[in-house]
Amino acid sequence: MISVPPIISFLRRKAGEMAMEHSAGLTPLHNDDPESLESRWGIRKIVTETIETNADGDDSLSAPITQAWAAAIVTNPWTRKSATDVDLVNAPKEIAARLSKLLSDRLNQALGGATNIKAFGKGAIIGDRGALEHGAALTHTPYFASNLRNFFEGSAVISFADTRGSAGEPLVIPLCEKNTGIKRDFYQALTVRLADAPRGDEIVLVAAASTGPRPFPGVGDRTTDKPLDQEVLNGAFQ
Repeated sequence: MISVPPIISFLRRKAGEMAMEHSAGLTPLHNDDPESLESRWGIRKIVTETIETNADGDDSLSAPITQAWAAAIVTNPWTRKSATDVDLVNAPKEIAARLSKLLSDRLNQALGGATNIKAFGKGAIIGDRGALEHGAALTHTPYFASNLRNFFEGSAVISFADTRGSAGEPLVIPLCEKNTGIKRDFYQALTVRLADAPRGDEIVLVAAASTGPRPFPGVGDRTTDKPLDQEVLNGAFQ
């Protein structure tokens, strides 16, 4: 039997306990408390957008597919500091875990709960006075990614995208199926854009999800692909 590291067991247990709170409503922001994580990290805003697709081309879906993203705009405490000169491993632990709860709350509410979520993704936009690694310190830590995966009841690696830019910078986040990650039907993307973020000293951290695959998927999958036709390949490459 393979033993589970204590920290992973703890994260799973805490995520399970916190997931029970979803039914009680959204976890509030505590910006009015100067000692709270929200105040200390300067969470300026949380934005949620939902996209419901009922038809694709000339064909109507029998049931809508809903995508959603939730973004938290936070102050970048490492602005104008080299990513090699600051602690990007330990410093973000508390806020990354807190953001996983705040953002997953909003997506679970928007999409009807974790059982309805079939695909997920994540990403970050770093203000132009920060470094790409500043965003990675939030989005790629297990305190964000592993908790997010547990809140959405998934097991696959969460696909991601990161970029730097100023307010209005678009971020295209790829989504993958939440348990296998490799089902082509679920390969899709969401575009995130905020008119007033990020400012130069901010990071926009994003979680994204979908209730289904692409509309009318039909390109097959790795498990059903026929072997490559060598004759065709030779003709294409010569």
